Amino acid sequence: MSTARRAKGAVHSSPGAPEWVRPALESVLGRVAVTLTEVGDRFPLFADHGDGRWTTTGRGSWTGGFWAGLLWLRARHTGQETDREAAARFTARLTGWVDTNTATRGLIFWYGTALADSPEAAALRVRAANACRGAYDTELGLVPWGSAFGGPRLLARVDGVPGMVPLLASVDPQAARSHLRRHLELSLSEGPSCWSWRYEQPAGWAPCDDPPPGWSRGRAWLLLAVADAAHRLETDDHVKSISRLLPKVTVPPADEAHSEGPLDTSAAAITAVALLKLGRCEQAVALLDELVSTHVTEDGRLLNGCYDLASGTATQHELVWGDFYLAYALAALAGLVALHDA
Repeated sequence: MSTARRAKGAVHSSPGAPEWVRPALESVLGRVAVTLTEVGDRFPLFADHGDGRWTTTGRGSWTGGFWAGLLWLRARHTGQETDREAAARFTARLTGWVDTNTATRGLIFWYGTALADSPEAAALRVRAANACRGAYDTELGLVPWGSAFGGPRLLARVDGVPGMVPLLASVDPQAARSHLRRHLELSLSEGPSCWSWRYEQPAGWAPCDDPPPGWSRGRAWLLLAVADAAHRLETDDHVKSISRLLPKVTVPPADEAHSEGPLDTSAAAITAVALLKLGRCEQAVALLDELVSTHVTEDGRLLNGCYDLASGTATQHELVWGDFYLAYALAALAGLVALHDA
């Protein structure tokens, strides 16, 4: 990972990148500065599509790493020490999650540290990776979902795969391969896709209906994990899954069973990053073009993300992880980051 800092205005689109990439990136990263001022010492979670006001959390929840990652992206863009200090400060505040029983530590610590240029963040990533390896269940062949957010601990949930694959791969490639393989086996088994499975003795794995089969981010999360595995793990046993995970290149509904309901731009942003990593640049650019031209405001807010359709939570909002993946995809096209930095 490059640790070079760039001066403000040094974002130059890579050869062949569309002309809208740079201004879109600058707008999205400008929004990061505004958000930082508004949220203070708290972590942004989702913002109202109208007034842009953020709902925040004190510890970051499972999305804290995306906020730290956005701050590191902005620090790379501006080269300003104040931006770097803000990124380092929020990254350090993720430390309390190291020993928390949740597979979302992959999302928290991979994206919260992968773009950092500080030795403290690198050390934190190693600590988190080893903690996740310690939580790996050899019998189940994965790191269980965990109990941090309530409910049963022995779950295989698809949102416990992205981030966890590269994080585990940094300390135990075999555990990373197994973690991904088991989730692929369960999620892409015969019949409708199922994004959550519960393990019970002696019956074994049983499908759960939350999140529902039509959940927008289920396919996107797995595709991203497969893309990371293709780059970081010496195996091709996941390649056959790509064709089943590739979506239509458009912003999906939050739930395929409710095609007339809210969209989920965050799923599209995740997918765009996965497509870029898989070398499907034309598809990724088409999806990003749709996001930027239709769903990004002039002040850099990616709207029409859906946090949780079933509960009616933030169904047409700006979501911090949607912002991160959009910014990361644009930054990769602009040459600000290497495609596999994070």
